[in-house]
Amino acid sequence: MQQIIVIGGGLSGLATAYQIQQQAKAQDLLVKVTVLEKESRVGGKIWSRSESGYLCEWGPNGFLTNKPQTLDLCQSLGITEQLLSSNDNARKRFVFSRHKLHKLPHTQVEFLSNSLISFKGKLRIAAEYFVPQRRITEDETLADFTRRRLGQEALDKLIAPMAGGIFAGDPERMSLQACFPRIYQLEQEHGGLLKAMLHLKKEKAKEKKSGGVESGPAGPGGILTSFAAGIEELIIALSVAVGIENIIQTSAVEKVVVNSDGSWQVITANQSYCADRVVCATPAFASASMLNSLDASLATKLRQINYSPLVVACLGYAANKIQYDLNGFGYLFARGEEQHILGTLWDSSIFAKRAPDGKVLFRSMLGGASHPQVMGFDDQQIQQFVESSLATTMGIQVTPEFVQIYRHTQAIPEYRLGHKNLVTEIMCQTNQHAGLFLTGNAYFGVGINDCIAAAFTTAQNVLASPKNNN
Repeated sequence: MQQIIVIGGGLSGLATAYQIQQQAKAQDLLVKVTVLEKESRVGGKIWSRSESGYLCEWGPNGFLTNKPQTLDLCQSLGITEQLLSSNDNARKRFVFSRHKLHKLPHTQVEFLSNSLISFKGKLRIAAEYFVPQRRITEDETLADFTRRRLGQEALDKLIAPMAGGIFAGDPERMSLQACFPRIYQLEQEHGGLLKAMLHLKKEKAKEKKSGGVESGPAGPGGILTSFAAGIEELIIALSVAVGIENIIQTSAVEKVVVNSDGSWQVITANQSYCADRVVCATPAFASASMLNSLDASLATKLRQINYSPLVVACLGYAANKIQYDLNGFGYLFARGEEQHILGTLWDSSIFAKRAPDGKVLFRSMLGGASHPQVMGFDDQQIQQFVESSLATTMGIQVTPEFVQIYRHTQAIPEYRLGHKNLVTEIMCQTNQHAGLFLTGNAYFGVGINDCIAAAFTTAQNVLASPKNNN
């Protein structure tokens, strides 16, 4: 029987362990999978915390249905009936600019009438049709790409807020190819974004005419989906499926070493675990620490993957005290409009039962790559920043009835310029150590769908790997 150790009991680790078990069963392979977790709970950044009737997400609040991986996993786990789609309100998203909230346009008509982008800015976006295609295949920052094709105003009011909301990142450093590969592909395949949109519109029309199913109103972004009890329900289901007896709470892994016979040793402060294969499903910096004695060069490359800090502040209010129309997802800040806060989600408008009856719940994100100094502020300062922001954006002057603040010193990996090449080097160097694997959100995508897709591929590679003969 093959002994396989997965280091890290977050989403990536649990999903990888589960996929190894499932794929091994389908192939009639005998494996024993053990998950090592240094924290007192599994789930990593995914943690749905119920406090005073409010349901607060410590990390991500759901996944999008535009990719099948998570839905397929839920089907396999038998939890599809527990899925909860976001309210239709969630399709309405806003950006704060020039002292007011502007609804992001969804159609051409809305774009023309929208007040977020100036007339000059709209002309510049329209001129994207005539911008020549970039033939150089070298990586480009998200900011440089946007300025080149859409102009500075589009960067400041559309792309930079989105980059902060998804990655908590700085578009001046973020890799276009790694963060938004589809956008890169559209320019390469069609010569530009507007040309690509026209092509895709024609294809959709043909599909509809031939009897195909037209894309839903949510568009290619899909529908934000979670569970009634929060996204942690996915973690609970995975833990049960993997087997609680196969998840070991232990001290942090200090190092991973290979034995003379090709087997592996995973060493903690007080115990050593033997394995035929090892999967590091930990953040890149944690993997670097435990692999440093094995391969210092690999560890150095792993440390080059940067993580943005993030503070999450959940504030609850009596609904009758809030005069602003909360018919929407929430808002982000245009670049230059806010010094500390990336945006605020109207959580109780997105999903049902996120707040007690007669209450509303807001969740604000602070910090990110652009404002890392926020991590040095105490909870009182954080609350003051958020309350001031809510007063500016929505005119809220009352004191919240509920406050919870969560801190993530290293929250989300920031895929910087050259990330794809760096990851290629990391994976090639990892492959030199037969039986060693890396997975997680540091490499091929930061979202829940990305992590689960990577877990599936990692499981395939683990089971296909020959034993180390070093």
